[in-house]
Formats: sequence, structure tokens, C-alpha cells
Amino acid sequence: MLFPGRTGPHLTDLKGPWAKICQMAGLPGIRIHDLRHSFASHLVSSGISLPIVGKLLGHTQQQTTARYSHLADDPQREAANRFPVVL
Repeated sequence: MLFPGRTGPHLTDLKGPWAKICQMAGLPGIRIHDLRHSFASHLVSSGISLPIVGKLLGHTQQQTTARYSHLADDPQREAANRFPVVL
């Protein structure tokens, strides 16, 4: 049981608790789903392959993982700058 509830066996909706957490942290508009995007993006940007990231996210299709894995500018710039070295 990942999210035990006070009134039942477990929480089935995290919107209320998440809204309270974001309010207390001063982070309005952040969704739990946004954390998945950040998680995937950081892993891919640090060189972890899409298949591994997909397994960590519980995806069965690589296309689904690719949507989560927006690369940061710095790794893209670094890859582009390596091109002359390859030749």
C-alpha cells in the first residue's frame, strides 16, 4: 500500500493532499504528472536510455516514454558541439 488512507484502506485520489502540499510549498499549478516529466527528462539528459526510463515509469511502449523525456538544452547543445569532433 503506497498511499495509506485515514478513512479507508488506501487513497484513490491524491488531488486534495497534493493541492495542500503545493500550497504549503508555495508551488501553485504543479501537478503530480509534472514530476514524471521532470524525472524522465533528468534521467534522459544524464544519459539513461529510453528503455530503462520507460521501465522505471512503468511504460510498455517506447513512444509513451519519448513524450515524457524532453531533453534539457545543455545536453542537446553538448551533443551538437561534438559533431565536428566526430569528423
